[in-house]
Amino acid sequence: MQWPITFINITYTHMLNTEEKTLAVVAALEDVKANNINVIDTSKLSTMFERMVIASAQSTRQTKALADNVVVKLKERGEKIHGREGEESGEWILVDLGEVLVHIMQPAIRDYYNLEELWSKAQAARPKLAKPPK
Repeated sequence: MQWPITFINITYTHMLNTEEKTLAVVAALEDVKANNINVIDTSKLSTMFERMVIASAQSTRQTKALADNVVVKLKERGEKIHGREGEESGEWILVDLGEVLVHIMQPAIRDYYNLEELWSKAQAARPKLAKPPK
């Protein structure tokens, strides 16, 4: 008598930590020749994400190619893509990877919104921690 034998194929993947995910994003952006890649540590400014990666692209075609490459490379590493926005116009595409947000922008849009300055001002305006009483 033969019994049906069923094997359950379970794949365990190593989830990337924030640093590994950030490095994977930067590598994916560099693969498609992104310009002016900047990583901002937002861990003390927001509970929603820990890193923001901002990169420039020279055309709508390149912004879409950069976003596609980030998504493909991170999915290959077992990461979940929480969302993508802005692909219709291609001037500014946001890829949400949970603790890492990726902004891919054309230079004029990047200059106009100036996220780097906005987030550096947020860091400077953050209240100083109170000193413990003596």
